[in-house]
Amino acid sequence: MSGAKFPSVPQLSVVAPCYNEAAGLPEFVRRLRAVCAELGCGYEILLVNDGSRDSTLEVAIGLAAQNPEVRVINLLRNFGHQAAVTAGLDLADGDAVVLIDSDLQDPPELIVEMVAEWRKGANVAYGKRRSRQGETAFKLFTAKIFYRLLRGLTKSQIPADAGDFRLMDRRVVETLRSMRERHRFIRGMVSWVGGKQVAVEYDRKPRFAGETKFPFRKMFAFAIDAITSFSVVPLRLVTYLALAIILLAVGATALVFVVKLINPAFFIPGYASIMLTIIFFGGLQLLALGIIGEYLGRMYESVKARPIYVIEQIYRQQDGALSGHNPTKPPPGAF
Repeated sequence: MSGAKFPSVPQLSVVAPCYNEAAGLPEFVRRLRAVCAELGCGYEILLVNDGSRDSTLEVAIGLAAQNPEVRVINLLRNFGHQAAVTAGLDLADGDAVVLIDSDLQDPPELIVEMVAEWRKGANVAYGKRRSRQGETAFKLFTAKIFYRLLRGLTKSQIPADAGDFRLMDRRVVETLRSMRERHRFIRGMVSWVGGKQVAVEYDRKPRFAGETKFPFRKMFAFAIDAITSFSVVPLRLVTYLALAIILLAVGATALVFVVKLINPAFFIPGYASIMLTIIFFGGLQLLALGIIGEYLGRMYESVKARPIYVIEQIYRQQDGALSGHNPTKPPPGAF
């Protein structure tokens, strides 16, 4: 299959971010190529190395040397999963683009069903998880809460129990390429674009090799990015909270005034209760400032207009030999 002739513009592009996935990458590419061979269309596989610390880059380059359909995009450092996905989208040439992680938790074989939905007119076919094997009860619980909370806070109909594993047509991809916010939440951005979006259900498997790259700290930061990227509800909650406190203060003042009129000698001891009240409302103020600061920080980073990622080298097989080139300019819309 590696010697087959494909159109200059592939029909299908598969974008796979990679971070410390050396052990499972050959099997991932093997299964991907088998799926694309079953589909019988032209394709390319873009492996985006996101600053891996193991031998992922060397393994990916070896796979590119064996398969002309494989391109390796090596980022200069670790920019994060969503930035790596963005780099792949910016360089993908296909009429349809598939996003899939390279850890084999999401089965490449599901792409066949996604392509079938696309050919029937879907703009997006996304994987919806029926079950998630090999994950802790804590992670399953927090993921469930996160998706429900996100849908309640945002106007976008972001589907629950769906990750970034999806197929998108060219029009959706071009729209995503025009959206250059720094704190990215790709699945939310795809939902915002709209169009006909169809769910394809599957059972998520345990990792083929290695360990998770999303500990609680990263999951929490990702959740904050998602909420602040698609909702101003937290800011409105601060406003509502301030109004409630003002009304409470006015009511308390009126009560104290009435008590003093009825019984001027009335005295309410309670130094501890006063201090606790001050600490409580001081904490609320700090929380409000923190929420506002999150939004201001994102505005600050957007104003700086730094690139979302930096490409160190792109490797691909040309005329039977592996070649690497350092792009002299960023892909369209990289800023």
